[in-house]
Amino acid sequence: MPKPVFRFAPSPNGHLHLGHALSALLNADAARVMDGDLLLRIEDIDQARCTPALERDLLEDLTWLGVSFDGPVLRQSERFAIYQGALDRLTEMGLVYRGYLTRAEIKGFVSDFETGGDRWPRDPDGAPVYPGDHRVLAQPELEKRAAGDMPYALRLNMAAALDRIGTQLNWREAGAEGTALFEPARRIGADPAAWGDVVLARKDTPTSYHLSVVLDDAAQGVTDVLRGVDLRAATSVHRVLQALLDLPEPLYRHHRLVLGPDGRKLSKSNKDTSIRELRAQGISAAGIRTRVGL
Repeated sequence: MPKPVFRFAPSPNGHLHLGHALSALLNADAARVMDGDLLLRIEDIDQARCTPALERDLLEDLTWLGVSFDGPVLRQSERFAIYQGALDRLTEMGLVYRGYLTRAEIKGFVSDFETGGDRWPRDPDGAPVYPGDHRVLAQPELEKRAAGDMPYALRLNMAAALDRIGTQLNWREAGAEGTALFEPARRIGADPAAWGDVVLARKDTPTSYHLSVVLDDAAQGVTDVLRGVDLRAATSVHRVLQALLDLPEPLYRHHRLVLGPDGRKLSKSNKDTSIRELRAQGISAAGIRTRVGL
């Protein structure tokens, strides 16, 4: 039986908070219990916000927590050509198109649509499903944007992708909604159509989370993905891309989240208390484990 391979994949665009600590510690504990490896991936696609100084702080915090890694570090900023190659393959299959609608235009379309009493579909994260440019823009405007140097998103034609795959997708999931992570695995039916035409890249961004995560997991030989339950529904999209690109399917586990006093998940963008701040207050690594319920 192959050795289990886990991974922790933070972004150095801010300091780690307790939610990151929970995920890193759970992955480290799982790798140790299962006599597996834990790999580190640095998700530094956003070169404006991700900095070497923040990466150093991130690595120092993880070492302080007692989390160590096996094998070389994978940095997404060094893999742009890999992501482009996958986009080229999907484009050759006729599954990728440029979407020119802005967020404001999508919001306006949905608002107008819903004035009639109907509700426009939302994806599992609550965002409106992409309506398609032709629903919103007149043909002359579409041609103008295509001919000009306009911003765009490269989107997966989900209906065409599912037609090409031709079978009902599912994934192997162990545990139940963030608890009992090591219960026997079961098959979960995927519903990628609920996401609509997801973004694979943008004009100024070489990849999306969906595309890079499946390619990077395959490149690192990850066998076990242990991540927050907020990403569970996205597994449907990942299974589509794995099927299209002939990538291996890991076993998935999704852990509970660390929530703030207001009940929302912790976030760097909301400047939730970082591990470094807690360290400065004198809290020990064992204290962090207690705070996250381990």
